[in-house]
Amino acid sequence: MNKPVLSQEVLEKRQAHYRKIAHLLIEHYGYPEWRQHLPPVDELVCTILSQATSDTNRDKGFYSLKARFPDWESVRDAPVEAIQQAIHSAGLSNMKAPRIKSALQFITDTVGDISLDFLQAMDINEARHWLTQIEGIGLKTASIILLFCYNKPAFPVDTHVHRVTRRLGLVNENADATKAHYLMEQIAEPENFYADHLNIIRHGREVCKAQRPRCEQCFLKTYCQYYQKLSDGESQA
Repeated sequence: MNKPVLSQEVLEKRQAHYRKIAHLLIEHYGYPEWRQHLPPVDELVCTILSQATSDTNRDKGFYSLKARFPDWESVRDAPVEAIQQAIHSAGLSNMKAPRIKSALQFITDTVGDISLDFLQAMDINEARHWLTQIEGIGLKTASIILLFCYNKPAFPVDTHVHRVTRRLGLVNENADATKAHYLMEQIAEPENFYADHLNIIRHGREVCKAQRPRCEQCFLKTYCQYYQKLSDGESQA
């Protein structure tokens, strides 16, 4: 897809809007310093397992897989049915098992062994393009791997980030998650992508929930288009 590009005037307005929001998020939740969460291949597999499930079930499936097989080569070479059994608790194992096996095979065929260390030296766009060639690896998964494993300037947009940024008016209300990735990478400051990403997710889980958002208790409501619309509707009722 063509990456959405904001006009200079709109970009500057949204950047100014976002600086206020980011400051309040840090004031409220702190500033998470970057740390590598998992080794890159582990992160890739874990992110595949995270699709359409809870963090708890994702982790159960991931650690069950790690306990069942001694290394990623063994997972790659195992029957799909054995992988399905190991990751059953993560849900959708009939879809995720072949994706994991295929991803590990793709890495082997392309690189020669199961390693993603070469991504460190790649430009962000080149690395993201390489990862998204893998079946089942979209922009969000690629961005998570690049940010969490290498601290590259990628801004992953999951369901929480997508919801919160649209409500706040940082991205267009009709922007899908892919467009939101690219918009947030224009609006936010690259050195703060990691902290901002985690803080927005936390805010989405604790306050700006999909159902019954806690708008009255929200410290961002002054800057929130969603809240302003609700307030205008109530005042006109």
